[in-house]
Amino acid sequence: MDIKSLPPIQAHVQAAADVLNANPIVQECLQALKRDEKVTLADQIAITEIEAPPFHEEVRGKDLMRRFQELGLTDVTMDPEGNVIAVRPGVGNGPRLVLAAHQDTVFPAGTDVKVREIDGVYHAPGISDDARGLAVLLQVLRTMQEYKIETVGDLCFVATVGEEGNGDLRGSKYLFHKSGMKIDGFISVDGVNIGRLLFAATGSKRYRVHFDGPGGHSWKAYGNPSAIHAMSRVVAKIGDVVPPAEPRTTFTIGTVVGGTTVNSIASHCEMELDMRSGGAKELELLEAMILPLIEAGCKEENERWGATGDNMVQVRLEPIGHRPGGQQDHGVSVLQAARAAMGVCGIELKSYDMASTDHNIAINCGVPATTIGGGGAEGNNHNVKEWYDPKDGYLGCQLAFFSALSLLGMKDVTEPLLVKRD
Repeated sequence: MDIKSLPPIQAHVQAAADVLNANPIVQECLQALKRDEKVTLADQIAITEIEAPPFHEEVRGKDLMRRFQELGLTDVTMDPEGNVIAVRPGVGNGPRLVLAAHQDTVFPAGTDVKVREIDGVYHAPGISDDARGLAVLLQVLRTMQEYKIETVGDLCFVATVGEEGNGDLRGSKYLFHKSGMKIDGFISVDGVNIGRLLFAATGSKRYRVHFDGPGGHSWKAYGNPSAIHAMSRVVAKIGDVVPPAEPRTTFTIGTVVGGTTVNSIASHCEMELDMRSGGAKELELLEAMILPLIEAGCKEENERWGATGDNMVQVRLEPIGHRPGGQQDHGVSVLQAARAAMGVCGIELKSYDMASTDHNIAINCGVPATTIGGGGAEGNNHNVKEWYDPKDGYLGCQLAFFSALSLLGMKDVTEPLLVKRD
């Protein structure tokens, strides 16, 4: 979205930010977050070096529980899905804000996660995504505890599971749909770009498509339909689809596997299909355009060889992911507070965008939400050559701290900007 077309920060939001920014204790906290960046980085490195492969985050989760407890929180639990929830109670009957980061990485068990420092840049799988976010959570808590910050509302630090890939946001889904926790606002710390603020959630649907046929020897059984040929016809048809232009809507076939040998008619193959959109209706439209092409391509392969009965290629769709999308008003408290916090921290808003993160579920449930960056610079994410540069990383901690404090209110200083939901 064009940043210049954004409505201004609301007067009462800016006023609250100004009052907090003028408070001596808040200023001490902001300076401490800058001073203690080496502590944040040490946490980040330690977290990175604990494996958290997809669907197996429990070792990292237990370590995070210990860290939250050592920082003085007593209400620290791991829910049945694996989310770690650490509650810092407010002093009054105020709203509840979740400050989240995800535990899981995209890397399989056994990946070398030892952090290596080269000329001030740190290299390791997952060092940025999202070990940085988890370290920011710990540093925000550490600073609030050290300076005895009293918020009106409750601040819940949540280390989620299953944010990446086929995890399908399972941690956030559990948090909002099954945990029973009342949540009035949600901020995810994911990625490091402090100049980016997410206002909407990109929805997605994913399928694993299985093709099964009779197979056979490429010479002796010639004339049997091929699972790979059927899939190829489907891929070609899908490649010609023109999705809706606005809001942004995309698709890709991300993986294909199958076959056994060069001289065999393939009896099995499969592909994984990803469809995304910033609009729920547009995502449904894209799905309605693409799914019939799968049956059509399979039918063409069978007709090409005159296959009937058990000799036909069959196709089966396996849903492997559904991330609901959603939009929200630009005036919601979480977005407004984050924008005001950026101003206080001297951060320029450079990107106001949508993406698919843990905030998807919150927005879909009508809970004001956003995703902010953890500070610093990054590269080669989702790659074993991932790297993190901590230069100015403290700004991510300051942004998370000030946004949370604005939303929850500070005792005897400001009222919460976040509104309790029914």
